[in-house]
Amino acid sequence: MNPSTGGRAVMSTTASDDGAIFERAVARVRAGERAEVVASALLAELTPDERLWLLDGDGEFWSGMATMGAAYNAEPIVLGEIARIGLPGLRFSDGPRGVVMGRSTAFPVPMARGATWDPVLEERVGTAIGSEMRAQGGNLFAGVCINLPRHPAWGRVQETYSEDPLLLGEMGAALTRGVRRHGMAVAKHFALNSMENARFSVDVRVDESVMHEVYLPHFRRVVEEGVDGIMSAYNSVNGEWAGQNPELLTGVLRDRWGFEGFTISDFIFGLRDATGSLAAGLDVEAPLRQQRAAYLEEDLDSGLASWSDVDRACGRILATQLRFHAAPRDPAPGPEVVFCPAHRELAREAARSAVVLLKNDSVDGAPLLPLNRERLHSVAVLGRLADLTNTGDKGSSHVRTPHVVTPLEGLRAALPTAQVRASLDSADLSTAAQVASEADVAIVVVGYTYEDEGEYLGADGMNAPGVRDLFPPFPPGVDIDRMASQSGHVMGDADGGDRASLRLRDEDVALIRAVAAVNSRTVVVMVAAGAVITEEWRDAVPALVLGWYGGSEGGSGLADVLVGDVDATGRLPYSIPTCEDHLPPFDPHATSVEYDRWFGQRLLDRDGHAAAFPMGYGLSYTQFRIDDVRVGGLDEQGFDAQVVVTNSGVRRGRQVVQVYAVRDDVADCPARVLVGFATAWLDAGTARTLSVRCSVRPLQRWVGGGFAPAAGRVGIEAAAFSGDPDAARTTLDLV
Repeated sequence: MNPSTGGRAVMSTTASDDGAIFERAVARVRAGERAEVVASALLAELTPDERLWLLDGDGEFWSGMATMGAAYNAEPIVLGEIARIGLPGLRFSDGPRGVVMGRSTAFPVPMARGATWDPVLEERVGTAIGSEMRAQGGNLFAGVCINLPRHPAWGRVQETYSEDPLLLGEMGAALTRGVRRHGMAVAKHFALNSMENARFSVDVRVDESVMHEVYLPHFRRVVEEGVDGIMSAYNSVNGEWAGQNPELLTGVLRDRWGFEGFTISDFIFGLRDATGSLAAGLDVEAPLRQQRAAYLEEDLDSGLASWSDVDRACGRILATQLRFHAAPRDPAPGPEVVFCPAHRELAREAARSAVVLLKNDSVDGAPLLPLNRERLHSVAVLGRLADLTNTGDKGSSHVRTPHVVTPLEGLRAALPTAQVRASLDSADLSTAAQVASEADVAIVVVGYTYEDEGEYLGADGMNAPGVRDLFPPFPPGVDIDRMASQSGHVMGDADGGDRASLRLRDEDVALIRAVAAVNSRTVVVMVAAGAVITEEWRDAVPALVLGWYGGSEGGSGLADVLVGDVDATGRLPYSIPTCEDHLPPFDPHATSVEYDRWFGQRLLDRDGHAAAFPMGYGLSYTQFRIDDVRVGGLDEQGFDAQVVVTNSGVRRGRQVVQVYAVRDDVADCPARVLVGFATAWLDAGTARTLSVRCSVRPLQRWVGGGFAPAAGRVGIEAAAFSGDPDAARTTLDLV
């Protein structure tokens, strides 16, 4: 043993015995043997040191921290490689907007992709991400982020898809399917992680029924889809850290859902007790040799830890890798797939599909958007974000893509015959107003950057109670206080954290008002992830677009929509309130918080507050009617809805049909819940009957330790958004 490495021998990186042992085991699974049986036999071939080696990352802690600090996850982070038997281990790439490794394609952030309401597109994005990961030596994508954002101020709201559990689960399942054509997929952060600044210290208190009905269904959905791994959260849940919480890691995942993959901690701060986490059901400590390297062997020798727990975790880790390597996959891509033209075009498609048209008033007798190339001679593009590379947070999800098309760049390419002038200093209102006054149309780009919202690992996080105790002894020359006070950290360049406000910066509002005062044809493009309250300025402009953090091709996708090359197809994956008081309380520094079932559109409905823009809302460049809905085919899982949709406008467009179940006869339950959705492209003047598979799970209640089947009669609305007064309606008897 080598004391300098925490009392465990470092595994050889060259094969000293039979490096084909693992490949022969894979062949057995491919031939039809159960992976768990083969994993048990493979486990018997490992030495005690090799078994312990599987339970955390392969890198030494402080040198690994230095490597990540220089360029986080530039190459795969390896966990549990054993060259002696040919086991490649888990070769980790972070996400979720693309592959963090190398110089990869940055897709729009997941919340933008949630606005597409298009699982087929999301599966294609997952396939592209998986191929870029595989081409760069990775085999595990830890980017299926499906936490439910209880409040839009959450700093990492951009990393997830929706405030609605059903949409969240379906999009996460689609990403999982796509990634698994090339690599293993990991969903995170399990569970109830939706605060950033306090994530290392907050205890989330939640009633069992609320947890199972609201905050876990989307995780259950990706488990059913076959996700390979589940990453635990940093926060505590009902008094126990998520990374060592037996109710979550074993009671829910294993005993109730039958999850067969492996569990892995969030990085560095994901557990507080090496032995306790193992007993609770956490299989892998990530990303380096940290607490388990320091304490686990001693605890095994003293009897505090159990070898049966070690073998249980090792069996899951091995069985998951055996299933993955034995399963059919797409052909291995070459390095040329990374940031290739096809993936850039897919990123552009996702970006334009996500753009949400929130307002489009008439100017001079016609809606301002789309812009008419033939009549447009001059365009003013204004604001500090108009020509800024701005793909979102610069923490662990940051994709170091080779090029980003900014809004200004995209508009200049889309309008080659127009004079496109820019004023990029938001504080210089006189210049902006002058440029805007001389243009046919003014486009103002406002919103946020990584400085406003994102991952947080600031000095107060490092100083949270017990955090420093998680580190191995500091080597000579390490000044932890200096490290904690620096603006950068091992996972990125900045600490955005939770948003301080749900409104735009004062300078952005002043710019909007100054431009709108001199140009009646003003379009505001908001760059953001979560809800932005617009009440103080929205009436001043005729057109408002939510453009998101659009990824490598975001500017091109935005321009595609603004000039009308494609329909405006995005629909809000959450609700936008008119006032912060209509949201749940949010304290970014809380040490304890209670989560109930009331947030977002559900809370607005309960309290009778009209949304500025409801869940699912978005305008199109054409007009749609939903003429009829009929339901049938009811079974234990759901029912089928047949919805007649008509494009009554003058151009081709896409509608997102949303099916809601409505009931007011169940206490402490939302009056309206999403149960299904589907999309349809229709030519002008045509109609189509869409078949929408709907789930009854959002109607079930958690009673006595299990779900009670939904019963009674519910109203069914086939709608363009939640609460759509023009929805087609029917009823359904659930028994």
